[in-house]
Amino acid sequence: MTEERNQLGTALRRWRDRLSPADVGMPTTGRRRAAGLRREELAGLAGMSVDYLVRLEQGRATRPSEQVAAALARALQLQDAERDHLYRLAHLAPPGTGRVSMRIPPSVQRLLRALTDQPLAVFAADWTLITWTPLWSALVGDPTLIPPDRRNLVLDTFLPPSISGRWPVRSEGGQQAVEAALVADLRAAQGTFPDEPRLHTLIHECTTHSARFAQLWSQGAAGTLGHDRKTVAHPLLGDITLDCDILTVQESDVRIVAFTAAAGTHQAQQLAHLKATTRAGPSSAVTGAG
Repeated sequence: MTEERNQLGTALRRWRDRLSPADVGMPTTGRRRAAGLRREELAGLAGMSVDYLVRLEQGRATRPSEQVAAALARALQLQDAERDHLYRLAHLAPPGTGRVSMRIPPSVQRLLRALTDQPLAVFAADWTLITWTPLWSALVGDPTLIPPDRRNLVLDTFLPPSISGRWPVRSEGGQQAVEAALVADLRAAQGTFPDEPRLHTLIHECTTHSARFAQLWSQGAAGTLGHDRKTVAHPLLGDITLDCDILTVQESDVRIVAFTAAAGTHQAQQLAHLKATTRAGPSSAVTGAG
């Protein structure tokens, strides 16, 4: 396919070529024919398969989902105008005001790079998972095994595993309290983003498929999620009980979720063991700015 006909693929290759591994916090290993990122590196940063990225670049796939476009924009560190151009090439409406942001501010990107050896994840205001560190993946499971449009904490909480993914995490306060707090947080997000189509779709799907969600949603409570104690059922290390804190980034409304353990505790030793067995390097788009 010619460049004129394959504008999306051409743009993706050019943006990939202008980034070096150092730009995204990756070590430079082995001999490289070009200074830009390799396809497998970009795919890893964006949380997608190499095969799908190849299809996009070759023009065999031309209509990526909004989640994939947002992940590519973050991983490629596109400026706002470039991000909007990517969306248009993908036949998508560019993100606008009043929409739930999937953008991670540059200052937060630097913070994540500095804390890449900690179990952290970043979520959008509708609890769509945006990015995560390698230790997060090692702790709760690899999010890349879940389709990008299903990586959402609300879907994970209320829908059956056959419809959504399932993360092996339970709350010290009990499941019912978590469900009520999550629905209240989602209602607060709807108040902030009343015209967000993705949020409306999420609420409709959960109301349709979950009687528990529908019941809680009808109560009209609004609030925010806060500190909790979470127990992760790890397949190799057994139960790991950790503090879980949520930090909301003002203006962008993205949420940083962090698992921590007090120094000198058994839980800290479990995390240290997990860290020692986790391959170094980013497992998702922790450095992007889409």
